[in-house]
Amino acid sequence: MSEQTPHGPAPEPEDYEDPDLDPAYEPDMAADVPQPPHPINWNLLSADDLEAEWLELNKWVHWLRRTYGLPASVIPPFWHHHPELVWELSALHLHWLGAYDPEQNASAPIGWHRDFADARARLREWVAASGTRLDRDRPTRQTSWPGEDPAPPVEDLTIEDRENEFVDFVRAEVRQRQRAEDEFFRRLDEQG
Repeated sequence: MSEQTPHGPAPEPEDYEDPDLDPAYEPDMAADVPQPPHPINWNLLSADDLEAEWLELNKWVHWLRRTYGLPASVIPPFWHHHPELVWELSALHLHWLGAYDPEQNASAPIGWHRDFADARARLREWVAASGTRLDRDRPTRQTSWPGEDPAPPVEDLTIEDRENEFVDFVRAEVRQRQRAEDEFFRRLDEQG
């Protein structure tokens, strides 16, 4: 007599339609769990990653300023032209992602809000120092140290359409980063 269970012969391993029913199946748990946010070093992003991060941060900054009714003295329209604001907003965004992660404990959002209050104070200080406003922008003033060339004069620039200007800015940043990557790989090829 052949071996049978009350429901018929046991299926061969290749007969399992659902991998969860296959006793030999070992799931890749890392593939099912989203990765936690990681710090972003804007100086080291590839051209493709740079574009994605700029667009994601811009979307989140729009959400943040609208949700919390933040004035231009905290988040000005041209924040993306000021590295001090980019780094602060990027860190705040990552902190927010971590605080609202479903795996986080229930008190994490209140910690984010406490840190958000501190961040708003820093943002106000940097916006005031940079001179950027709702209707105009200028580069953050730089102090020349002894022996350095004097900083170039700072002039205000009026930008009529912030969204179009942002897109142009990101495209220019991505092109510049792509050129740097291409040059880096060209030099590697020459050495190898």
